[in-house]
Amino acid sequence: MSDAAAASSSPTERPLLSTLLHEGVYRIVMQRPERMNALSREMMTALSEELTRAEENKDVRVILLGAEGKVFCAGHDLKELTAARAEADRGRGTYEHIMRQCSALMQQIVRHPKPVIAVVTGVATAAGCQLVASCDLAIATDTATFCTPGVNIGLFCSTPMVALSRNVSRKQAMEMLLTGESIDASTAKDFGLINRIVPADYLEQVVQKYAETIASKSAYTVKVGKEAFYQQLEMPLSEAYDHAASVMVENMMARDAEEGIGAFLQKRKPEWTDS
Repeated sequence: MSDAAAASSSPTERPLLSTLLHEGVYRIVMQRPERMNALSREMMTALSEELTRAEENKDVRVILLGAEGKVFCAGHDLKELTAARAEADRGRGTYEHIMRQCSALMQQIVRHPKPVIAVVTGVATAAGCQLVASCDLAIATDTATFCTPGVNIGLFCSTPMVALSRNVSRKQAMEMLLTGESIDASTAKDFGLINRIVPADYLEQVVQKYAETIASKSAYTVKVGKEAFYQQLEMPLSEAYDHAASVMVENMMARDAEEGIGAFLQKRKPEWTDS
């Protein structure tokens, strides 16, 4: 993969995303700070296409999702939504398309075989907060803030609610959704929305350590585990255990499980085949 990729809205503009692959770690950076990295139709298309490329590339073992500027992601592009009001149906068709596209993008992240880590250096609001919640892990600077402020403008954050309510408790989710107020990084960590808070000067060091640790594991094992994690969450307890037991059996039959257990017993470093 190249170190700069994805679509741009015109040939004279920078690409919407920059990308870099190094030793199994694939960085995707939204670079529309002047538009607060909003999830326009073009941005969502670019992100989806890049995630697909990462899925197909066997050299990619973990994905870092970040952004330029003071705003990680401001959610949907309100100017784009407002412009659709001029359409004959007052924008209904456009809104249906945008909401389906956003929902598909969030599910693509959850179902992606590679772990996706959000690297949050600024404000994550509305669908931007949804983007953070949809990632497998999230690491933020100590100045990052999070909110679902739709209620303040008469548009309840219903789709962000889906990801949010699957990451934090019901009352905490409702607090964010009903008040529309921002929470700081410390509160976001207490809520369970993010994993770590890091001073900006140390962010790169911590993120890289996380990514390298995950990239060093068997890609097959990580894929199986991530898929099973999200599947069992939607099941009743007994069904979840049955499913997890079945997954464990299939995992035990894998070459990497045999190699990993053997390496542990022999006190040596495993040599993964990702199978």
